[in-house]
Amino acid sequence: MNMNDLTHFRLVPGPDDTLRETLPNGITVLARHNPESLSVVVNGYLAAGSLFDPLDRLGLAHFTALSLMRGTRQHDFQAIYDTLESAGASRGYAASVHHVGFGGRALAEDLPLLLSLLAETLRSPVFPADEVERLRAQLLTGLAIRDQDTADRAEMAFEEIIFPDHPYGRPTDGTQETVARITREDIEDFHRRCYGPSGMVIVVVGAVEEKQALDMVINALGDWNHPAQATPPPLPELRPLESAVRRHIFLPGKVQTDLIMGCLGPGRTSPDYLAASLGNNILGQFGMMGRIGEVVREQEGLAYDASASLNGWIAGGSWEISAGVHPDHLERAIDLILKEVRRFIAEPVTPQELADSQASYIGRLPLTLESNAGVASALLKLERFQLGLDYYRRYPAMVKSVTPEQILEVARRYLQPERFAIVSAGPALE
Repeated sequence: MNMNDLTHFRLVPGPDDTLRETLPNGITVLARHNPESLSVVVNGYLAAGSLFDPLDRLGLAHFTALSLMRGTRQHDFQAIYDTLESAGASRGYAASVHHVGFGGRALAEDLPLLLSLLAETLRSPVFPADEVERLRAQLLTGLAIRDQDTADRAEMAFEEIIFPDHPYGRPTDGTQETVARITREDIEDFHRRCYGPSGMVIVVVGAVEEKQALDMVINALGDWNHPAQATPPPLPELRPLESAVRRHIFLPGKVQTDLIMGCLGPGRTSPDYLAASLGNNILGQFGMMGRIGEVVREQEGLAYDASASLNGWIAGGSWEISAGVHPDHLERAIDLILKEVRRFIAEPVTPQELADSQASYIGRLPLTLESNAGVASALLKLERFQLGLDYYRRYPAMVKSVTPEQILEVARRYLQPERFAIVSAGPALE
């Protein structure tokens, strides 16, 4: 089935079948009807992410978001979950750098319940002291486990190096020290300052007509106002490293070393992003993890896994290559990866490599839009990065228009091995 067929059968959302309206209080609502479904998905975000975290309270936004469901002025923790369970529904929150995201799913008849609980947990949480402490214990346990994970430690150190003194370089979930320091009063204050309708986005997809969904959102949240809601602080400019940085994190008792190496990458809204993404697919994703996976894992057998990833965010991003290796193979793996990167920036990818990558990108688009959750996630991405409601209709032509020369130009702009951060975590280096 070609993309014209997909558009005809309304599998690809567009401006003609997606409602978008911004309410007077600042909430943007997107809704799309799926007449073949019995359920509905409600996803969204608020502008209350970890970029508001004080340096001595890292993890505060995350802690606050996870505390929202622990009790409100109307219902305690158990009552909230009993209500959801009795309806077969789900609801949850999670923090990222820029936003606090939320998601939920229910039968269409229970959409008012889902929106009512969303409004209740956002507007009137009480953060019971016993629940806060119970949640803190869970968070500290998770952080202790993370601190002994070689992949997590390598990733954290890598981000700290390429994003110095920047929210992108700080752990969203904080550290054991900062989370232990956060008080219930800190959580209350964060919620009071940062939670509000300005910059909030709600996406409703499923067995509800678009106008009906909009009316339900207005009924639940249309009267929420917060004139003094905090505005996100400006982010410092991101600059490439002036020279390569090498760091190893020693973790006793480990038998594998995890390696992360790379540099800054384009933000999601950068004109460079699509060419970089297709190039990254060739370098370290397609098939058996692209060229890097083929050489490092398949041919040389040096890594348990080896791949490349492009992470594009609002204010910038990262271009990373990762591998899990036996400690004895670390230096050889680094050398092979650098050799493949230098080859990647020396000559264009082949027409066949690009054609395969383009076909993969276009072919998997409908797979991501098969479910209500997939469509909701896609619409949320459009709004977060201001891509336009017609983005997915334009997407195949955009992908096909990328040339090998464009990929080479973008790769040379970002992938400069002499400025790479190279981080490993595992046993002591010999």
